[in-house]
Amino acid sequence: MKPVMKHDAKKLPDVTVTRTGLLARNVIWNLLGTGAPVLVAIVAIPILIEGLGEARFGVLTLAWMVVGYFSLFDLGLGRALTKLVAEKLGDGKKEELPTLVWTAMLLMAALGVLGSIAVALLSPWLVAEALKIPTELQHETLISFYLLAGSIPVVISTSGLRGILEAHQRFGLINAVRIPLGVLTFLGPIAVLPFSHSLVSVIATLVIARLLSGCAYVALCLYVEPTLRYPHSIQSAMLKPLLNFGGWMTVTNIVGPLMVYLDRFLIGSVVSITAVTYYVTPYEIVSKLSIFSGAFMGVMFPAFSAAVVNDRGHAAFLFHRTIKFIFLALFPIILVFITLAHEGLTLWINPQFADNSTLVLRLLAIGVFLNSFAQVPFGLIQSLGRPDLTAKLHLIELPFYLLLLWWLVGSYGITGAAIAWVVRVGLDALFLFFMAERLLPLISVVTPQSLVISIILLFILIMSGLISNFTIKLIFLLMAQLLFVAAAWLVILTKEEKKATLNYLKSLFTKKKRSKLQ
Repeated sequence: MKPVMKHDAKKLPDVTVTRTGLLARNVIWNLLGTGAPVLVAIVAIPILIEGLGEARFGVLTLAWMVVGYFSLFDLGLGRALTKLVAEKLGDGKKEELPTLVWTAMLLMAALGVLGSIAVALLSPWLVAEALKIPTELQHETLISFYLLAGSIPVVISTSGLRGILEAHQRFGLINAVRIPLGVLTFLGPIAVLPFSHSLVSVIATLVIARLLSGCAYVALCLYVEPTLRYPHSIQSAMLKPLLNFGGWMTVTNIVGPLMVYLDRFLIGSVVSITAVTYYVTPYEIVSKLSIFSGAFMGVMFPAFSAAVVNDRGHAAFLFHRTIKFIFLALFPIILVFITLAHEGLTLWINPQFADNSTLVLRLLAIGVFLNSFAQVPFGLIQSLGRPDLTAKLHLIELPFYLLLLWWLVGSYGITGAAIAWVVRVGLDALFLFFMAERLLPLISVVTPQSLVISIILLFILIMSGLISNFTIKLIFLLMAQLLFVAAAWLVILTKEEKKATLNYLKSLFTKKKRSKLQ
């Protein structure tokens, strides 16, 4: 009897990884983990621009981009590992995890070494030709690229380790590493500035921080899944699902970042390297608003992957709820960004910078708003085992986007680049929702009603950017936010969600009251 009971226990699905309460707590963990570095960045970026100079800071952003792009050498295995581990947990096949994980990690380590060699070999050409680096900065930029190339195996392996923890829904542990790493990304370079303004010193601090975080993730994975402590050989049976999923993810990892980062290449070559700073700085700030969709989808992708194995109805429920709460969290903040863009940039950096970057920030904020929703069907499609669809969509988009971007940058500079990006992510979102609904008919998002609501919201956002008087801006913001809260409570939230919200607020009030009495 005991052996039978033991065997059956292994086959039981791990329903804990899709529990609503656990998912909600993990979303909060992710928000904290991604939000803390953003707050540090708001303070740190002006200091870095002043300390390094606009040209050197522009080079630093390009260096981050290049090495981030070449992390595609993981061939999508990090995402594939998250999905497959979550599926094993959801289907009660935990005994297969060690072989799967060791196969993926050994393969990713080898790919990381190849990526490091490739970036090191390409670095002289990138610095001297492709990126148009000023002559006086080329030497330190080249050394910096070599340092970053050496860190690629760590970056790739870390994505796999983090994926293992994500599949287990251990986001508290993940963010115990992510928060210090994110803070060090900005505070490390600032700490170096009193001693050196060289990019080499700045990059060295980032590489050391990545090495430390990689070691921490190894320890945490061994703690969460002790069976990984014992080496397992690579099995060809495990390679096929990893490479099938990862192969299409690689296409997405190549084309997706290309469409994100190509605009700054064109700006640097067609306009100027200083214009890159005027474009990238508002982009880096407004793109941080994607922490909301990132926080949700970091949790929901493994939850989708586990749910679609046994309960697609629950996957559809999670899909709709994710869309709803991303909207509730993001819209009020986007409205503030667009309305007070000029005043914020003036206070944060200087009036000249605000004059050059305000319209760009407003356009990019709308793009981030649209793209945040697109991440939900994007994750669902991949959790359903169809990364080929998202990859093919990006391949179709790429030539049209390149033509549009080339024309608009040449005609309107950094404003044209922002317009091109907003158009692309808007169309991308529509196609992703359509494909997700075809794969999982239980969801129904692309409806005439949703399209009308989307148009109204975009109209409000556009109008908020047309107001010039500061007093009127504040009145508009106050009225819009009050109306939004009323609409959310009366129309958007369900009875169960209202009850849960009231209970949560009641518990907070009770805790505060007890602490005062003590």
